[in-house]
Amino acid sequence: VEFLYCDLASMKSIRQFVQQFRAKNCPLHVLVNNAGVMLVPERKTEDGFEEHFGLNYLGHFLLTNLLLDTLKQSGTHSHNARIITVSSATHYVGKLHLNDLQSRCSYSPHGAYSQSKLALVLFTYRLQHLLTANGSHVTANVVDPGVVNTELYKHVFWVVKMVKWMTAWLFFKTPEEGASTTIYAAVSPEMEGAGGCYLYNEERTKSADVAYDEELQRRLWTESCKMVGISDEASRLP
Repeated sequence: VEFLYCDLASMKSIRQFVQQFRAKNCPLHVLVNNAGVMLVPERKTEDGFEEHFGLNYLGHFLLTNLLLDTLKQSGTHSHNARIITVSSATHYVGKLHLNDLQSRCSYSPHGAYSQSKLALVLFTYRLQHLLTANGSHVTANVVDPGVVNTELYKHVFWVVKMVKWMTAWLFFKTPEEGASTTIYAAVSPEMEGAGGCYLYNEERTKSADVAYDEELQRRLWTESCKMVGISDEASRLP
């Protein structure tokens, strides 16, 4: 195991990480997009993005795009490279505000968090469409890990923290249990060649209806390219 530093809240750090990784000339068979914050007070990343959207979504969007060439070179017909992005059931109540992705007009921690998680699902579906259109041996899937007992809940109200502390053993998954679906998506033979899936408890399930809106997927992709400063070659594809 080798550690390379990457701060998903920093576009500069992401680009430096990708340069370091590429310099090693290693193949890349599995990319898991798993970083995240939840219900943080209103604040910005060093690039000026609202933190939920900037870290949870844009950081992974840029990282994935910068690593796509390596992933494509690493995948084969019989063993596709795999991209797994961790979303959340909160995406079902999320609303994507294309005219206010930074939540400047009205900030709500819950709204910003759920929007970032919906954006990850939309991104995954659009990415899989583009990978298929290009004939790439890479698949992209999105995972709902369930309610997991981690430090992600440190910004919730103290009452919720107390309830969590009292009931976690009964209602919350352990980190190991929460990781199971991500691992399934990453290594299971059953997922070989399968992309564009929303997975929960190691099973394919239906995501929010709005996540299947292909026009919304395209518009989010285009806007995301502008925000992170990469070319939108995908806009020329159907």
